Amino acid sequence: MHLERLAVILEIVGQKGHATVAEICAHSDLPKPSAYRLVQDLVSAGLLDSSVRGQFVIGARLKRITYSDHSDHALLEVIAPVLARAATDQGAAFFLSRLRGRSVEIIHVEVPEAGVSYLHPGLGKRPLHACSCSKAIAAFSPELLSEAQLKGRLRAYTENTLTHTEELEAEFGIIRRRGYAECIEELERGICSVAVTLAATGPGATLSIGATGSTRVFTPDTREKIGSVLQKMSREISFKLGWSEADAGQKTA
Repeated sequence: MHLERLAVILEIVGQKGHATVAEICAHSDLPKPSAYRLVQDLVSAGLLDSSVRGQFVIGARLKRITYSDHSDHALLEVIAPVLARAATDQGAAFFLSRLRGRSVEIIHVEVPEAGVSYLHPGLGKRPLHACSCSKAIAAFSPELLSEAQLKGRLRAYTENTLTHTEELEAEFGIIRRRGYAECIEELERGICSVAVTLAATGPGATLSIGATGSTRVFTPDTREKIGSVLQKMSREISFKLGWSEADAGQKTA
């Protein structure tokens, strides 16, 4: 349990680039006294550093160990231009999500440059069972489902929300075979989305890219087309990030 708490703190700080104790608490289940004590332990070990007053960053020792930077900023330098190009080409909003702690969050959205009508998905946390960005990640991280069950988070947002374990496990199997996840009015009526992870394993399995639109625009054929586009994008992004082809999680379209 102690090691798991330390790992969660490192994941949150690494992904955000820098974080305060309050932000760490907001993205985890840690009470503030415990989070503060654990952060100080990590600072003492050189795994975290204090950048400015009250904020913490990944420490030089850990950077030497990992030789990588998966912070939001570093990822967006690579991923944002790919999303922007797709948004303009497809006339829809495209987004990047990531697993942060035990929740999936949309952290960046790109919208079309042209004056077309589109739906903006917004930023922030999404339920693990009722959004394509979350389901895409959960399909390759089954332990998240049991975590959601334990906390009673399988809430029904609409009549289309999947709230039973058996239904979700069946859908996760479909996602893995098909290569992309769909959300069809499961979180909000009239809205659909499609998403894929960047890989089936490793850091790419904790990241998903997707697109959102109205049910009128995102017809079954359109969702299939967008799913194919997203799979190609995931391979492009994975290549640019230097992840091996063996780790790629999407089918070849």
